[in-house]
Amino acid sequence: MSTLSVEFKRGFSATSMGAVAWRAARGSIALIAFLALWEVLPRTGWVDATFLPPFSAVLRALFEMAVSGELGANLLASAARAASGFAIAVAIGVPLGLLIGWYRTLADLLNPLLEVFRNTAPLALLPVFVLVLGMGETSKVSMVVYSCLWPVVLNTVSGVRNVDPLLVRCARSMGLGSLRLFVKVVLPASVPAVFTGIRIAGAYSILVLIAAEMVGAKAGLGYLVNYSQYTFEIPKMYAGIVTLAVLGLTFNHAVVFVERRLTAWQGHR
Repeated sequence: MSTLSVEFKRGFSATSMGAVAWRAARGSIALIAFLALWEVLPRTGWVDATFLPPFSAVLRALFEMAVSGELGANLLASAARAASGFAIAVAIGVPLGLLIGWYRTLADLLNPLLEVFRNTAPLALLPVFVLVLGMGETSKVSMVVYSCLWPVVLNTVSGVRNVDPLLVRCARSMGLGSLRLFVKVVLPASVPAVFTGIRIAGAYSILVLIAAEMVGAKAGLGYLVNYSQYTFEIPKMYAGIVTLAVLGLTFNHAVVFVERRLTAWQGHR
């Protein structure tokens, strides 16, 4: 390999790394500005530090809970409940959505029921889940399943129904039967819509779980936030909220990673 080509590759690699670093820095500007305001406003008296402590105080509380093991125990409890309910919802919702989207008769039969459930707020049913299933793990996981199921089902149905008709006609003209048409054309084309529903469900799983944990739980991030408010340990309360935000971001990035793996054939910018 010539010296010129080596130098070109080095320059290209440096340029690419610089572009990646610039994009990462540019994407962090708003977050850094927000955290800086959070630190400065309580210290300058613009807001009451009793109710909104500086971000450094929140980080200190976060570190102390991490060292004591309190944060890890509550985080593990919430993550296990959210992941269990989310996984059950995806395992049920994707096949159900594919069936409803592919078979028009089944869709006509189930659509009225789906419309009722999709327009019933999960949190409105929280007392029902508690009364029927009790205040243990079952009711909390069931709440997550219920809240996550409908975004997955409805987006999967939409993905199947909105497959490009030209692709379907071309596949049929090549002699593909209904099963092979579904597996080779419809299913791959509907994957982006399916993952849109899965990402929405991931956000719902955290949101609904925290509300459920604030009612009768003895562990979990929702319990931690609620208990810290009652005992007026405000830095711990905000530390729990920050942990919830990180958990939600981690959940979302994991789903996006899997989606990019499964849709690599589409190309991503």
